[in-house]
Amino acid sequence: MFCFDLGGKQLWQASVGDGTHGWGSGSSPVLFDKLLIINASVESGSLVALDKLTGNEVWRTGGIRSAWDTPLLVNAKSRRELVVSTEDRLLSFDPNDGKPFWNAEGVHRYVCPSVIAHDDVVYAIGGGSTSLAVRVGGSGDVTQSHGVWRKQKGSNVGSPVYLDGHVYWANDSGGIVCCQKATTGEVVFEKRLEPSAGTIWSSVVLADGKLYIASQHDGTYVVAAKPEYELLAHNTFADDNSRTNASPAVHNGQLLLRTDRALYCIGRK
Repeated sequence: MFCFDLGGKQLWQASVGDGTHGWGSGSSPVLFDKLLIINASVESGSLVALDKLTGNEVWRTGGIRSAWDTPLLVNAKSRRELVVSTEDRLLSFDPNDGKPFWNAEGVHRYVCPSVIAHDDVVYAIGGGSTSLAVRVGGSGDVTQSHGVWRKQKGSNVGSPVYLDGHVYWANDSGGIVCCQKATTGEVVFEKRLEPSAGTIWSSVVLADGKLYIASQHDGTYVVAAKPEYELLAHNTFADDNSRTNASPAVHNGQLLLRTDRALYCIGRK
């Protein structure tokens, strides 16, 4: 991990492990009060919390297996929880000291999608064909006591989004966008994007009542964020057919979209 000031001067660097993998790392760091929390599953099979000002290690907890996702801070009724999806288990920790709160049956495969949450429920997808919901606030194995639903429907790379009682995500290999009821996991719609979207490794991005879905080689699809499928637009760059794995970012009414060739800012002048 590296820390730089806004002028580009390096302030500190710290190691979270020396493990490597052919896929590299895939998670983003998380800021919590004075801590910088890193999913170092690849490097050391751990979650690691560093002092954000010095880079000194504050706590470390192990057992983070085959997890390329970014941990999520969730507000439970009386505490903050740090939830991460790992191979086989969904795990919750105290972000202050890394001590475990609860665990539940998760995705039975390596995990790329990050979890999302609404109110006191966490939603996770992964393993190509798994989606699930678990209520936070428990202790120990909460699979039976706090499990809300589990379905054989999911995707393997991009993360989902929540809006108005529904969870939306895009399939990584089938070019399919899916909408599920957040309360039950029931599939509301499952539609193949047209023209064919091919492979999708980016996450769905929600903005202005729309879902933005960037495919690797076939452009960006804009779908209405509602429980009835409606394709609003399909956009491509005429002079850039390079790969796109990054999720779009939204800022001040503009979209920032990165391909292997360039970074684009899209919006009205």
